Amino acid sequence: MSDYKKLKVWKYAHELTLEIYQITKNFPKEEKYGIVSQIRRAASSISTNIVEGCGQIDNGNLIRFLGIAKGSSFELEYLILLVKDLEYLKEEEYSKLNEKVEQLIGMITNLIKSLNTKK
Repeated sequence: MSDYKKLKVWKYAHELTLEIYQITKNFPKEEKYGIVSQIRRAASSISTNIVEGCGQIDNGNLIRFLGIAKGSSFELEYLILLVKDLEYLKEEEYSKLNEKVEQLIGMITNLIKSLNTKK
């Protein structure tokens, strides 16, 4: 599976990453090297691990990278909660983002399951 751009899960993760970058532009300047950096890394890690997994030789390695992407998704889920509790996000923004992260986790889980049945 070498063309990651055809994967719905990658497209969704990429769009979510762009959204995270846009939202974090409005966070306090003193958080530039703190929570802003952390949340952006977590978000971009999801997409990059999907891409890296697609470049692997076999599905076993792809599944491993998808597992890492899933872990980064959970990290992002927590960081979104944290920034809401720090009052950098409004409740509405938090709910929308959290729903998207949960959707992404489900998509990654389903792709892993489908690849496991092909082994």
